[in-house]
Amino acid sequence: LVSPESSVSVSAHNAVVALAKAPGSTGLWEKFSFGLDPSTLQERLFVSEENVDGFLGTALCPSSCSQSALESQPLIEVLDVCEDRIQIRVE
Repeated sequence: LVSPESSVSVSAHNAVVALAKAPGSTGLWEKFSFGLDPSTLQERLFVSEENVDGFLGTALCPSSCSQSALESQPLIEVLDVCEDRIQIRVE
């Protein structure tokens, strides 16, 4: 993380933490953890095609599903993610 570019903004009903990667750091962030102290951290995933596929695969077909059930699952593709919307295509 780069300290000067990272920031925090807090209002009565919202808090925003903006994080900036160091120049040598590449790739998408997959997840983050938050909480009041290290023993109570909660994990959250960033929206990505892989995370959406993983979540829907778990939600729609638990680990006991057969291979044929897995093959019949819809194809989910994350097309666009921005501040106010996400576009997902399902085939």
